[in-house]
Amino acid sequence: MSENTDDKLPIRMLHDRVLVRSDSPEGERRSGGGILIPATAAVGRRLAWAVVVAVGQNVRTVEPGDRVLYDPEDRAEVEVRGVAYVLMRERDLHAVAADRFEGSVDSTGLYL
Repeated sequence: MSENTDDKLPIRMLHDRVLVRSDSPEGERRSGGGILIPATAAVGRRLAWAVVVAVGQNVRTVEPGDRVLYDPEDRAEVEVRGVAYVLMRERDLHAVAADRFEGSVDSTGLYL
């Protein structure tokens, strides 16, 4: 990637909104054992990881660059400069993974 498109997005997030970019593309995926799972396969509710790109002024728990866990079923997609993003409220996030939590008192100690 020669240019980081996340550096200066031409928008400002409002209130408790969080803009994220999904880590994994939609469609087929591979299991840990290397088995190809088609996009049409029926699976239980599966959460997805994404990277936070921008946050509104009332967001308190995440910062740009953090990885967050969210439900792909509860999302609103938006395209900015040809890149697909997901827009959601802070309360719709299930977990946050960030280096700044390492060694903190409220960290679970799990390696995600």
